[in-house]
Amino acid sequence: MTKPTMGRANAEPRWVRMLLLSLGLGFLFLFLALPLLAVFVEALAAGWAAYADALNDPEARSAIGLTLCIALFVLPGNLLFGIASAWAIAKFDFRGKSLLITLIDLPFAVSPVVVGLVFLLIFGAQGLFGPWLAAHDIKVVFALPGMIVVTMFITCPFVARELIPLMQAQGKEEEEAALSLGSTAWQMFFRVTVPNIKWGLLYGVILANARAMGEFGAVSVVSGHIRGETNTLPLHVEILYNEYNAVGAFAAASVLALLALLTLLAKAIVEWRMRRETRMLAVALPPERQR
Repeated sequence: MTKPTMGRANAEPRWVRMLLLSLGLGFLFLFLALPLLAVFVEALAAGWAAYADALNDPEARSAIGLTLCIALFVLPGNLLFGIASAWAIAKFDFRGKSLLITLIDLPFAVSPVVVGLVFLLIFGAQGLFGPWLAAHDIKVVFALPGMIVVTMFITCPFVARELIPLMQAQGKEEEEAALSLGSTAWQMFFRVTVPNIKWGLLYGVILANARAMGEFGAVSVVSGHIRGETNTLPLHVEILYNEYNAVGAFAAASVLALLALLTLLAKAIVEWRMRRETRMLAVALPPERQR
């Protein structure tokens, strides 16, 4: 009786592999590379001078600055919420744990436009806290605070969702050992926990920032579309395109595309460092631990 050939189930004919590879590369080119190339071609259609003028417009500079500002303000909230929720879920057992996990995933399930409308009903002039905010001259909607709040709501799951499975897989033995050796809670956190989760934390931050800079629906509802004040880059692109200013719209869109490419580069670097560190740790382990 002949022995079955190892790996035969995965040994497809060469033409099948080439066909699958061609389909995958064709899909990537048609739906990712080609639209990205079209953005830069249209942005530079009228020449470099028109492209530079479009980006040097005061409204465009305001939109770029506001987009980066919102991403910067959202970052600390994402870090605090992501680490705290992941720590609670991965290290402790408590009532309502499954409910907390469900609530973390809520921004993924709810449309961003609905999120904007909900915040408008809460903080708007006719909303729940609207009269009190107006009496104390506090502006939330149609101003920067409201845009930050809705963006933070939309992006809050990314850091937590990266850290929860990582911290669950690592367990809590190292933290318990550090505490038993006399470390304080802060020493344990910064010397044991943070080094163990640093790559997952950075990966989640990159994804959250990418979503924050590209958010449209929720921000569109609460921004008020005030030119030069509450228009982020995605909103600025929409306004220019509706006004048939193709060069200005695609010039602003090219900035978003460049930010997306930088995000992908940062993501690739983090993934490479994670794989490299994992290989180094695997080599350093004794043979019995590797098995």
